[in-house]
Amino acid sequence: MTDTAFQDAYPEPLKHCYGCGSNNDHGLQLKSYWDGDETIARYNPRPEHTAIPNFVYGGLLASIIDCHGTGSASAAATKEYGSEGEPALRFVTANLNVDFLAPTPMGVELEARGTIRELKEKKVIVDIVVSADGKPCAKGSVIAVRMPDSMMPD
Repeated sequence: MTDTAFQDAYPEPLKHCYGCGSNNDHGLQLKSYWDGDETIARYNPRPEHTAIPNFVYGGLLASIIDCHGTGSASAAATKEYGSEGEPALRFVTANLNVDFLAPTPMGVELEARGTIRELKEKKVIVDIVVSADGKPCAKGSVIAVRMPDSMMPD
């Protein structure tokens, strides 16, 4: 597994995402990494992520899939199409599809594993499975597209 999180390579003005932004003190601050040909992120749900007692809110699982997907897209496209020394190419969600497979217990570290299904310079499709204690709880796909210049902060 690599040591530097994909999200840490984003340009400073683009580190505010609720799901993965290091500049968002109230967010999840999800970190994604290469693990061979797959990508991986781990997250420990907090008490406020409860759906009903002892179970994780499904929106958290969708957020993990979303942010791990765009982070994985950024890393894959930067590796394939980026320039050395430049900030990571930034991708945003064009489509998010989530299937909930089983109730997700609280108090267990969640693991998201992603595989790159399609890689193009401006569009990447990532498939992701989120597991708790090795049991798949949700799966999804993210179609991520290069962030348009119009979204870049002034």
